[in-house]
Amino acid sequence: MHMNRREFLQLLAVAAASGMALDSKSALAGNAPANFYDVPRHGNVSFLHFTDCHAQLLPVWFREPNVNLGVGSSFGKAPHLVGQHLLKQYGIKPGSAEAHAFTYLDFAEAAKVYGKVGGFAHLKTLVDKMRAQRPGALLLDGGDTWQGSATSLWTNAQDMVDACIKLGVNVMTPHWEAMFGADRMMEIINNDFTKAGMDFVAQNVVTNDFGDQVFKPYVMKEMNGVKVAIIGQAFPYTPIANPRYHVPDWSYGIRDDSMQKWVDEARAKGAQAVILLSHNGMDVDLKLATRVTGIDAIFGGHTHDGVPQPVKVKNAKGITLVTNAGSNGKFLGVMDFDVRGGKVQSYKYRLLPVFSNLLPADPEMDALIKKVRAPYESKLNEKLAVSDDFLYRRGNFNGTWDQLLVDALMEVKGADAAFSPGFRWGTTLLPGEDITMERLMDQTAITYPQTTLTNMTGETIKTIMEDVADNLFNADPYYQQGGDMVRVGGIEYTIDPTKKIGHRISNMTMKGKPVDASKTYIVAGWAPVAEGATGEPVWDVVASYLRDVKVIKGVKLNTPKIVGVGKNNPGIANYDGSYS
Repeated sequence: MHMNRREFLQLLAVAAASGMALDSKSALAGNAPANFYDVPRHGNVSFLHFTDCHAQLLPVWFREPNVNLGVGSSFGKAPHLVGQHLLKQYGIKPGSAEAHAFTYLDFAEAAKVYGKVGGFAHLKTLVDKMRAQRPGALLLDGGDTWQGSATSLWTNAQDMVDACIKLGVNVMTPHWEAMFGADRMMEIINNDFTKAGMDFVAQNVVTNDFGDQVFKPYVMKEMNGVKVAIIGQAFPYTPIANPRYHVPDWSYGIRDDSMQKWVDEARAKGAQAVILLSHNGMDVDLKLATRVTGIDAIFGGHTHDGVPQPVKVKNAKGITLVTNAGSNGKFLGVMDFDVRGGKVQSYKYRLLPVFSNLLPADPEMDALIKKVRAPYESKLNEKLAVSDDFLYRRGNFNGTWDQLLVDALMEVKGADAAFSPGFRWGTTLLPGEDITMERLMDQTAITYPQTTLTNMTGETIKTIMEDVADNLFNADPYYQQGGDMVRVGGIEYTIDPTKKIGHRISNMTMKGKPVDASKTYIVAGWAPVAEGATGEPVWDVVASYLRDVKVIKGVKLNTPKIVGVGKNNPGIANYDGSYS
């Protein structure tokens, strides 16, 4: 039975009237079964996987998207399924704890029932529980771990490094980690990680001059007498999507050929199971799995897709399982293999939501988190405003958090329009919650936060929007860079994701008038990738705006009109604009 919104609210009201406070432990447990985290071991080789936690040490709210469009061969397939379509595909009961974890449905109301997700102290408890049942299980960190919070930025990533060591990470691969600079990365790897016995792998990062490996391409491990190999794949477009000056001497890329070489080498050395720890993004991993043979499973990240079960991809020599484990510490992937006769015979997989109210906090991790946060608590807890709106980011187009950012940029900077990057990280706020400095930093904490004010012609504005749309909607996954569409303020437009570059964006207007290709407009933005950019940090600009308005309400989403995707597209639902 599926409850509609009205029925769901009535149920909550009945519960409250019966004396069950919505913030009580029993209510927050929702209807999750008592054995929710009972995952019997299968076989003899096990991997635990989390990715894209974006430096969130404490439990958070995080809403999944209602728009995740697939193009070309990706249309209507995982990970491009939202809401009821995702539930139906994976047989998840509507209104259940898993339905809340994997979809946007009734999010604000369900969040009050099931509570916050993630938090390293709660994740630690779950990791330890899984490891206790699985001798030798390896914990894999898919990257985007050191970036996304105020404390990570202010401690130069040290808080996350210490937390991951305490968590017991065995192997890691990177993306945003590079934005602390090559020197800082190597300092952490050569000191903190070496002392802790952690491996850092990335086969696709080489030096610009001689093409030497910057990091180990893979590591060999032994589990219960079985040799396994874990190959690393950093985000291939790091120097393009992010400032190159942070890693000036390194070259990235997908590098299928070298990937195949390392797989073959690991097999020749006796690996009976080969795993790819990837930060490609799921669509890229799905294509790579058709081209590179000998990989048993890909543990993927970057695109923040929480996919309940692996996609089986056929290639010339067998099948590769492709997984993606969500973001913000919200999920832990548990993959069990039965390896016999030199190869994987069978598997079982669960992507477990990390509900902080169903998992006690690990005392030692909790103490570490409190210690690293203590010097910053007063700054983190500064109340900037109150939100009467539901603030979220994730989705192909503007979320309410993004809209708030572009509205603030236009107001404070006096701009005609504003751009904000299509970042997929950033926590959610429920109506009535305070907007603190910490919650603002969740949306903006990067090492290149400068705001800009630029004169752009209408032609330049369209070119920028076309380029970003191609990064998102190119039919060939190898040309996708994994973010969402640039968030736009002040400009209304139509987009056809199915078109080629240069032809996706049309009907651009500003204040009801067509955008003139030859006219110059003042455009505000932030996060410039060019070296030497100057400007007030975006969090200071938005904080000043929030302090002035005091209450955020009635945020009007500037969503484009979408054409060419069909009215029954399983990648879009409950859209604020029109689509066809």
